[in-house]
Amino acid sequence: MSEREVDHALVERAQKGEKAAFELLVSKYHRRIIRLIARVLRDPAEVEDMAQETFIKAYQALPAFRGESAFYTWLYRIAVNTAKNYLASRGRRVSTVAGTNMEAVETFPDAAQLRDINTPESQLMSKEIAQAVNAAMNGLPEELRIAITLREIEGLSYDEISATMNCPIGTVRSRIFRAREAIAAKLRQLLDTPEGRRW
Repeated sequence: MSEREVDHALVERAQKGEKAAFELLVSKYHRRIIRLIARVLRDPAEVEDMAQETFIKAYQALPAFRGESAFYTWLYRIAVNTAKNYLASRGRRVSTVAGTNMEAVETFPDAAQLRDINTPESQLMSKEIAQAVNAAMNGLPEELRIAITLREIEGLSYDEISATMNCPIGTVRSRIFRAREAIAAKLRQLLDTPEGRRW
C-alpha cells in the first residue's frame, strides 16, 4: 500500500468512530505540522497550541473528508489556515525567531557540502549560512514563506502546495521562485556567489 492508501484506510476507520486510527494519523503528522506552523508563528507555546487546534479541527471535519486530495494536503491546509487565522485574530503579521534551524539549510541544493563538517572554519560558515537562511526566510512575506517551506522543507509537490494554499499552480511557482530569489540575494554576499547563480 502507498502512504496515501494507508492514510485513507486510517481515515475511513476514524470516520467510523475508531479513535485509535485518528491517533495514528496524529502521531504520523504531528512533527511535520509543528514544523509547518513554526514557520508561520514563532512562539513555541503558540505553535504547540495551534498544532493541537489543527488536529481538533481536522477531527471535527473528518466526516466531510472525501479523499479527493491526500490526507496530509488536507491537513496542511487546515494547519496553514489555523495559524493564519490565529495571527489575524491577534492583529499580528510576523514575529521573530531565536536560534538556528539547520533543517532549513539541509533542504537546499549543495547542502551536502554542509553535512561533512570537520573544521572550526566550516562549522562557523555552516552556522552563518543557517542563520542567513533563517533570517531570509523569516523576512519573506507570509505567502512566500509558507510556499517555500512546503516545497523545500516539507517536500510537497507543486500540485500539493496549490491544493494546500488554495491557489493556482502558477501562483505557487511564482511564490517559490520569488522566495528562492530573495534567499539567494541574502546568501550571495555571504557565499561570494556570482549574480547569475542562485547558490
